[in-house]
Amino acid sequence: MTLHTIPSAGARLDIPSYIPSGNECRLFETAWTRQLPLLLKGPTGCGKTRFVSHMAARLGLPLATVSCHDDLAAADLTGRYLLKGGDTVWVDGPLTRAVRDGGICYLDEIVEARKDVAVVLHPLTDDRRILPLERTGECLEATPGFMLVVSYNPGYQNILKALKPSTKQRFVSIEFDFLPKAQEVAVVSVESGLDEARVAPLVELARRLRSLKGHDIEEGVSTRLLVYCACLIDSGMDRKDAVRAAIIEPLTDDPDVRTALIEVANGITG
Repeated sequence: MTLHTIPSAGARLDIPSYIPSGNECRLFETAWTRQLPLLLKGPTGCGKTRFVSHMAARLGLPLATVSCHDDLAAADLTGRYLLKGGDTVWVDGPLTRAVRDGGICYLDEIVEARKDVAVVLHPLTDDRRILPLERTGECLEATPGFMLVVSYNPGYQNILKALKPSTKQRFVSIEFDFLPKAQEVAVVSVESGLDEARVAPLVELARRLRSLKGHDIEEGVSTRLLVYCACLIDSGMDRKDAVRAAIIEPLTDDPDVRTALIEVANGITG
């Protein structure tokens, strides 16, 4: 296995902000250095995508992000023949470009993609690190600077969209969760510009509503929604209106549940 050195963190000045909660940055760097595929798992909006963007910039690597969905097929990642100027030409997909040229290919919410995607990824996630392209007859060996990163939300999958154990065991894995209260307050304050004293009640509300996940609401309040809410308040919007627009309404369409959540919010944020 070929090893390669990590570029200087000072090579990029536009590194997205990220506050580590453990040793995830070191683990990411080690996985990249040793050419290991990486799986990130955790609730929606807890910072997985921001973490990947941060690490890509920190390592000075190109980043191709693909948001997976029900119709995403292997060809969307590998490439396809297209008509250009009357000629039929092969056009690489984001995964193939990363395999050829290096960089990180990040597949967000991998369980949402079609089943044929996993088949394409398997030979890239073992010691072969190859990508067979049946339509062109090529078998690409990943360049040393290539890294595959995927993510999913274990709490938001059904039996038809569970990530198979045989697939999970091909990756080094990092589990994400929402930050401790003080750290989440700091993150939301930095991202929104709202002072920490005014952010703290919003974070407390989020923590209270997250305890209702799986009961009255399907998902908890993401840190992303907290940032949206804080941005609205920082721009002069009334706090109750901001909480309803950025936190309550995205969580539920049920009028009774919405009313109950508003009462909880009023009791915490005033």
